[in-house]
Amino acid sequence: MATTTNATTTHYPDDFKCPISLEIMSEPVILSSGHTFDRSSIQRWLDAGHRTCPISKLPLSDPPSLIPNHALRSLISSYTALNLSKPNQNRGDPETLISNLTSKSSSPEAKLVSIEQLCQLSKRDFELRKRLTESGAVAAVLACISRKNYITLQEKALKFLLNLSLDDDNKVGLVAEGAICSIIAALCGGESADCRATAATVLTSLAVVEVNKATIGAYPFAIRGLVTLLREGGGRERKEAATALYALCSFPDNRRRAVECGAVEILVISLNSGLERAVEVLGLLAKCKRGRDEMVRFNGCVKSLIHVIRNGSWRGVQYALMTLNLLCLSSEVICMEALKEGAFDICLRFLDDDNEKIRRNASSLIKVFGGAGCV
Repeated sequence: MATTTNATTTHYPDDFKCPISLEIMSEPVILSSGHTFDRSSIQRWLDAGHRTCPISKLPLSDPPSLIPNHALRSLISSYTALNLSKPNQNRGDPETLISNLTSKSSSPEAKLVSIEQLCQLSKRDFELRKRLTESGAVAAVLACISRKNYITLQEKALKFLLNLSLDDDNKVGLVAEGAICSIIAALCGGESADCRATAATVLTSLAVVEVNKATIGAYPFAIRGLVTLLREGGGRERKEAATALYALCSFPDNRRRAVECGAVEILVISLNSGLERAVEVLGLLAKCKRGRDEMVRFNGCVKSLIHVIRNGSWRGVQYALMTLNLLCLSSEVICMEALKEGAFDICLRFLDDDNEKIRRNASSLIKVFGGAGCV
C-alpha cells in the first residue's frame, strides 16, 4: 500500500480506488461478484447495458444488486481525516491550500483535498472568496471541472464554484474568467447526475446578475443544454434545469432561444409529470409571441394549466393563471377550451383568495372571458 506524505503528494491505498475510474471512492458498493466499485462508476457501467462484473466478467443478477460497503467507506473517511489532521499539512491555511490547488505538480487527490477545505473555509468568509477569485484559483478550479475520469473532483469543483458565485462581484468576475464554457461542458457532458445538476445550479446563481443573463444565453449550448437536461435528466437534474431556465428567461431574448430549443413541449410534459417549476418557466415564455404560439399549438397545454390551477401550490396557481391569461388574450380557441375545462368557475372561487396575486390574475382572466364574448 502507498503511504501518505503531505497534501501536495497525497497517496491513498489502491484498495480505496475504484477499479473503473481509478479515483478514491466516495460511495463504495459491492457487486454480487464480490468486487467493490464507486457507485457512480458502476452505475454508468450498468446504465450502458452491461450485466457482467467489469473485473470477473461473471453475470450479475437482474436487477443488479449494489450493496453499500460501509466498512470501506468508514476506512477511507478515517484515513483521510487522520492525514488531513497532521501538522505538516498546514490544514486550514488558505495560502497553502491555494498553492496546492494551483500547482501543476499537485495530484488530483491533493487538489480534491484543497478544494474541499477551501470550500468549507470560504462558505461564510466574503474576504476569502474575494481573495480566491483574485489569486488565480478560479482557473485551477475550472481545470478540475474539465478533468475527465475524475468524477469526484469534478463534482467538488463545481460545488466550490457555486460557493464562489455567492457574491455579485464574483458572479461577474467568474463569467469574465471564462467559467461559462466549463459549466456548459459539465452541464452537457458531466460524468454524473450530480455534476450536471450542480452545473445548472451554478448557471442559476450567475444569472442573478442581469448582465450575465444575456451573456449566458448567448452561448450556443447553454439554453439548449438546460432543455436537454430537462428532457433527459433525473429528478434533481430536471428541477435544477427548470430553475436555471426560469432565471435566464427573465431576459426577453432568452425566451425566444428557449422556444427555439423546444422548451415548450418538454415543459408541458414535465408539468404533467409533477415538476411544478415548469409552469413558472411557461409563464415567462408566454410573454413572447413565439412562446404563446407554441403553447396554442401544443395539444394538452390548457388541460395541464387547469390541473395546476386546481391542485397546485399558491405559486403554481399564480403562474398557471397568468399563463392562461396571456394565452386566452391571444387565442379565442384557447379561451373556449379553458371555459370547457371549467376555468371560469375556478376563477370565481379565487376572487376571495387570500393571495392578492392570485385574486388579481383570476379577476383578469374573468375579464378576458367576458371581453371575448365567451361568457
